[in-house]
Amino acid sequence: MMINPLLSIQNSPTTFLKPPFSSINRKLQLQEKQNKNNILKSRRATTFACLSISRKRRNNGVSESEETTRYEQMGGGGISVLCGLGYWVQGSRCFPWLALNFHMVNTLGLQPSTLQLVQYSCLLPMVAKPLYGVLSDVLYIGSGRRVPYISIGVSLQVLAWGSMAMFQGAREVLPSLIACALLSNLGASITEVAKDALVAEYGLRYRINGLQSYALMASAAGGVLGNLLGGYLLLRTPPKISFLVFTAVLSLQLLVSFSSREESFGLPRRKETSSVVMSVKKQFSNLMEAIQEEDISQPMVWAVVSISMVPLLSGSVFCYQTQVLNLDPSVIGMSKVIGQVMLLCLTVVYDRYLKTLPMRPLIHIVQLLYALSILLDYVLVKQINLGVGISNEVFVLCFSSLAEILAQFKILPFAVRLANMCPQGCEGSVTSFLASSLCLSQIFSAFLGVGLANVIGVTSSNYSNLPTGIIVQSLAALVPLCFMHFLPMSEPVIEKGVKRGSSTRSRRSRRVGRVVRQESIAYRRGRESEEAQR
Repeated sequence: MMINPLLSIQNSPTTFLKPPFSSINRKLQLQEKQNKNNILKSRRATTFACLSISRKRRNNGVSESEETTRYEQMGGGGISVLCGLGYWVQGSRCFPWLALNFHMVNTLGLQPSTLQLVQYSCLLPMVAKPLYGVLSDVLYIGSGRRVPYISIGVSLQVLAWGSMAMFQGAREVLPSLIACALLSNLGASITEVAKDALVAEYGLRYRINGLQSYALMASAAGGVLGNLLGGYLLLRTPPKISFLVFTAVLSLQLLVSFSSREESFGLPRRKETSSVVMSVKKQFSNLMEAIQEEDISQPMVWAVVSISMVPLLSGSVFCYQTQVLNLDPSVIGMSKVIGQVMLLCLTVVYDRYLKTLPMRPLIHIVQLLYALSILLDYVLVKQINLGVGISNEVFVLCFSSLAEILAQFKILPFAVRLANMCPQGCEGSVTSFLASSLCLSQIFSAFLGVGLANVIGVTSSNYSNLPTGIIVQSLAALVPLCFMHFLPMSEPVIEKGVKRGSSTRSRRSRRVGRVVRQESIAYRRGRESEEAQR
């Protein structure tokens, strides 16, 4: 029987070999899967990158939990003790100055205009804050450029207030008293510049926002306790005891500053040059370049003008309260306490709810309230409060410090904005320039108030025209509302390490555009490789 060979082949269980190019096909299939996964990953990366960019726009790139953790890990405890105590002592400076004001009125018998001239002439050392800031930025003392300056400033304050407490001639003779007050403000200005620069530099270094709000809280808390203690001591002890107590508080701050080590804060050390003069010149050049930015210069100009154009009558009102109304020091001290509590509450509200609001409408509301609150002094001088059944003591306790507190609170948004925009390495220079400008505007406002008081004839025996001066002061506070266009509507997003002098908008657009371009290039390459393999 013949067997068909084709049938035998078809029915046989022979196993055929696989073609040699099947492994190549498998590799191509695996590559296609990998390319598809890479495309999905790139799309996800693009999505997550966009989400992270939007989060950075809302939160400046750092969540609250990350800020807290970073703050605790990078020497936050030392910063809290050193700067927290420093701002607390800074706020409590109202305690010896309250005693000094009563001493100059009751013991030395100064006129209201002379009292105000002495008060604000002693602020002249604070006008030179940019010089202290530049020196703090470029000149190291030992191993630090912030903490040593804090120690120097506190030492000068200890010397000034200790001299007035221990030596009768230092407080009884007006020239020597003015010299001690000038020395005290010199030390206070150096300390404040170093603290502000340290807080700004630390916040920018570790992307921790809002430290200026906590600094103002500590200052307000110091003002609460300082005014309480000042009003209590003035009723039972002479002013020299108040000077001595504040000297003891300054000695505690000096001990803390001596025990603090700047290296523990993790801040970078600048390169030191052989010529200090060249470093100072370069730093001044960087400062001028920084403040010429519109985002910095325009709000600063508005803040300075809004303060300097309002004539202050604080010396006349203080003398009226003590000489005509015969109010006790405890009442005036408690009014300051209530004002500091209000400032503390306003700062907490700002930090929690208001710092994300546009700057222009917020300052508009605060300035309007400030202008209206000045009229409360008019109500007191005209004794309108007695007509509605409110005694002078209660009215002073509740409303006397409202205008002063609103004037202080108005500066907080400017300080926060400027601290967030400080170029790296210029923290002390820029923040001190703002403080100096504000101090100079206050001095000009005080001198303008002295001129107004002399024109309308306000003296220690004649306060009949004081209501007219208060109305002029309130109207002047309304004028800055006409120039609100100098203030920005939104807060800029400042990226770390960018070139100084470039605008905020261009920096942000370049950064976002760079991220998007890199991701689009990666996505395009994936698409091209996929099409080539197909």
